[in-house]
Amino acid sequence: MEPPSTSASFNYPFFYSYPPYFTIQPVKETRDRQSSLWGQLILSFCKHHKVFVINTQDDSFVPFTNANINRKLNLDARVAFLDDLVASGQAEWLEAKAKRLCLIYWKKIPDWAASIYNFIKTYGLTDSVMTLDELSNGDDVRGSELQGLHREVLVRALKLLEAQGKVKMFKGATAEEEGVKFL
Repeated sequence: MEPPSTSASFNYPFFYSYPPYFTIQPVKETRDRQSSLWGQLILSFCKHHKVFVINTQDDSFVPFTNANINRKLNLDARVAFLDDLVASGQAEWLEAKAKRLCLIYWKKIPDWAASIYNFIKTYGLTDSVMTLDELSNGDDVRGSELQGLHREVLVRALKLLEAQGKVKMFKGATAEEEGVKFL
Protein backbone atom coordinates (compact mmCIF):
# COMPACT_ATOMS: atom_id res chain seq x y z
CA MET A 1 0.00 0.00 0.00
CA GLU A 2 1.35 3.41 -0.95
CA PRO A 3 1.78 6.03 1.78
CA PRO A 4 -0.05 9.32 1.36
CA SER A 5 1.72 11.96 -0.64
CA THR A 6 1.96 15.55 0.50
CA SER A 7 4.07 16.44 -2.50
CA ALA A 8 5.09 14.62 -5.61
CA SER A 9 8.74 14.50 -4.62
CA PHE A 10 8.71 13.38 -0.95
CA ASN A 11 9.18 9.64 -0.54
CA TYR A 12 7.99 8.02 2.67
CA PRO A 13 10.16 5.21 4.05
CA PHE A 14 9.14 1.56 3.95
CA PHE A 15 8.03 1.38 7.60
CA TYR A 16 5.43 4.12 7.14
CA SER A 17 2.97 1.56 5.74
CA TYR A 18 3.61 -0.92 8.55
CA PRO A 19 0.93 -0.46 11.27
CA PRO A 20 3.02 -1.59 14.29
CA TYR A 21 5.37 1.36 13.80
CA PHE A 22 2.53 3.69 14.81
CA THR A 23 2.52 2.16 18.30
CA ILE A 24 5.46 2.38 20.71
CA GLN A 25 7.10 -1.03 20.74
CA PRO A 26 7.67 -2.73 24.13
CA VAL A 27 10.96 -4.49 23.28
CA LYS A 28 13.87 -2.08 23.80
CA GLU A 29 15.83 -3.04 20.67
CA THR A 30 12.74 -2.76 18.49
CA ARG A 31 11.72 0.49 20.16
CA ASP A 32 15.20 1.97 19.62
CA ARG A 33 15.07 1.04 15.92
CA GLN A 34 11.53 2.42 15.68
CA SER A 35 12.58 5.71 17.25
CA SER A 36 15.57 5.97 14.94
CA LEU A 37 13.36 5.43 11.88
CA TRP A 38 10.80 7.98 13.09
CA GLY A 39 13.59 10.46 13.81
CA GLN A 40 14.94 10.07 10.27
CA LEU A 41 11.43 10.50 8.82
CA ILE A 42 10.75 13.62 10.91
CA LEU A 43 14.06 15.22 9.95
CA SER A 44 13.79 14.42 6.24
CA PHE A 45 10.14 15.53 6.04
CA CYS A 46 10.93 18.78 7.87
CA LYS A 47 13.91 19.48 5.63
CA HIS A 48 11.93 18.71 2.47
CA HIS A 49 9.04 20.98 3.49
CA LYS A 50 11.09 23.53 5.48
CA VAL A 51 9.15 22.78 8.67
CA PHE A 52 10.85 24.13 11.79
CA VAL A 53 8.24 23.67 14.54
CA ILE A 54 6.04 20.67 15.26
CA ASN A 55 2.99 20.94 17.49
CA THR A 56 2.55 17.56 19.17
CA GLN A 57 -1.08 18.22 20.07
CA ASP A 58 -2.56 18.61 16.63
CA ASP A 59 -2.63 16.42 13.55
CA SER A 60 -1.29 19.04 11.16
CA PHE A 61 2.14 17.38 10.95
CA VAL A 62 1.32 14.98 8.11
CA PRO A 63 3.73 12.10 8.94
CA PHE A 64 2.03 11.49 12.29
CA THR A 65 -1.05 10.17 10.46
CA ASN A 66 -1.31 7.56 7.70
CA ALA A 67 -4.93 7.40 6.56
CA ASN A 68 -4.14 4.62 4.08
CA ILE A 69 -3.58 2.18 6.93
CA ASN A 70 -5.87 3.98 9.39
CA ARG A 71 -3.05 4.72 11.85
CA LYS A 72 -1.72 7.74 13.68
CA LEU A 73 0.82 8.27 16.41
CA ASN A 74 -0.71 9.04 19.78
CA LEU A 75 0.57 11.93 21.88
CA ASP A 76 2.86 9.72 23.98
CA ALA A 77 4.56 8.32 20.87
CA ARG A 78 4.95 11.78 19.31
CA VAL A 79 6.56 13.11 22.48
CA ALA A 80 8.77 10.03 22.88
CA PHE A 81 10.16 10.23 19.35
CA LEU A 82 10.70 13.98 19.61
CA ASP A 83 12.33 13.49 23.04
CA ASP A 84 14.82 11.17 21.35
CA LEU A 85 15.57 13.85 18.74
CA VAL A 86 16.04 16.38 21.55
CA ALA A 87 18.43 13.99 23.32
CA SER A 88 20.47 13.68 20.11
CA GLY A 89 20.67 17.47 19.67
CA GLN A 90 18.47 17.50 16.58
CA ALA A 91 15.50 19.21 18.24
CA GLU A 92 14.60 21.35 21.22
CA TRP A 93 11.40 21.78 23.18
CA LEU A 94 10.19 25.36 23.00
CA GLU A 95 7.97 24.62 25.99
CA ALA A 96 10.03 22.16 28.00
CA LYS A 97 7.38 21.29 30.57
CA ALA A 98 4.37 21.12 28.26
CA LYS A 99 6.24 19.42 25.39
CA ARG A 100 3.78 20.89 22.93
CA LEU A 101 6.03 22.78 20.51
CA CYS A 102 9.28 21.28 19.30
CA LEU A 103 11.88 23.16 17.25
CA ILE A 104 13.42 20.79 14.71
CA TYR A 105 17.07 21.12 13.72
CA TRP A 106 17.07 19.28 10.41
CA LYS A 107 20.25 21.25 9.97
CA LYS A 108 22.26 21.91 13.13
CA ILE A 109 22.94 25.45 14.36
CA PRO A 110 26.69 25.41 13.44
CA ASP A 111 25.69 24.31 9.93
CA TRP A 112 23.11 27.11 9.66
CA ALA A 113 25.74 29.58 10.89
CA ALA A 114 28.15 28.39 8.20
CA SER A 115 25.43 28.62 5.54
CA ILE A 116 24.58 32.18 6.56
CA TYR A 117 28.19 33.28 6.55
CA ASN A 118 28.91 31.54 3.24
CA PHE A 119 25.88 33.25 1.71
CA ILE A 120 27.09 36.64 2.92
CA LYS A 121 30.61 36.07 1.58
CA THR A 122 29.41 34.62 -1.73
CA TYR A 123 27.19 37.61 -2.46
CA GLY A 124 29.64 40.23 -1.24
CA LEU A 125 27.53 41.32 1.70
CA THR A 126 30.32 41.57 4.27
CA ASP A 127 30.37 44.98 5.96
CA SER A 128 26.64 45.22 5.34
CA VAL A 129 23.80 45.56 7.81
CA MET A 130 20.59 43.57 7.50
CA THR A 131 17.51 43.17 9.65
CA LEU A 132 16.71 39.65 10.79
CA ASP A 133 13.59 39.78 8.64
CA GLU A 134 15.65 40.65 5.55
CA LEU A 135 17.96 37.75 6.32
CA SER A 136 15.14 35.22 6.29
CA ASN A 137 12.47 36.81 4.09
CA GLY A 138 14.12 39.60 2.11
CA ASP A 139 14.78 39.92 -1.59
CA ASP A 140 18.46 39.06 -1.15
CA VAL A 141 17.69 35.58 0.20
CA ARG A 142 14.78 34.73 -2.09
CA GLY A 143 15.38 31.32 -3.63
CA SER A 144 18.19 30.46 -1.20
CA GLU A 145 18.10 28.01 1.68
CA LEU A 146 17.87 31.00 4.04
CA GLN A 147 14.44 31.97 2.71
CA GLY A 148 11.87 31.20 5.38
CA LEU A 149 14.44 30.36 8.06
CA HIS A 150 12.70 30.23 11.44
CA ARG A 151 13.55 33.26 13.57
CA GLU A 152 14.70 31.17 16.56
CA VAL A 153 17.09 29.14 14.40
CA LEU A 154 18.34 32.34 12.73
CA VAL A 155 19.01 34.05 16.07
CA ARG A 156 20.87 31.05 17.46
CA ALA A 157 23.02 30.78 14.34
CA LEU A 158 23.78 34.51 14.44
CA LYS A 159 24.70 34.32 18.14
CA LEU A 160 27.17 31.58 17.25
CA LEU A 161 28.63 33.76 14.49
CA GLU A 162 28.81 36.65 16.95
CA ALA A 163 30.75 34.48 19.39
CA GLN A 164 33.14 33.70 16.52
CA GLY A 165 33.60 37.44 15.83
CA LYS A 166 32.00 37.29 12.38
CA VAL A 167 28.91 39.41 13.08
CA LYS A 168 27.63 42.02 15.49
CA MET A 169 23.98 41.76 16.45
CA PHE A 170 21.99 44.77 17.55
CA LYS A 171 18.56 45.39 19.02
CA GLY A 172 16.07 47.77 17.52
CA ALA A 173 13.10 49.52 19.05
CA THR A 174 10.92 46.66 17.76
CA ALA A 175 11.52 43.05 16.76
CA GLU A 176 11.32 44.12 13.10
CA GLU A 177 14.28 46.44 13.67
CA GLU A 178 16.61 43.79 15.15
CA GLY A 179 19.60 43.40 12.90
CA VAL A 180 23.08 42.20 12.28
CA LYS A 181 26.26 43.67 10.84
CA PHE A 182 28.46 41.23 9.00
CA LEU A 183 32.15 41.73 9.69
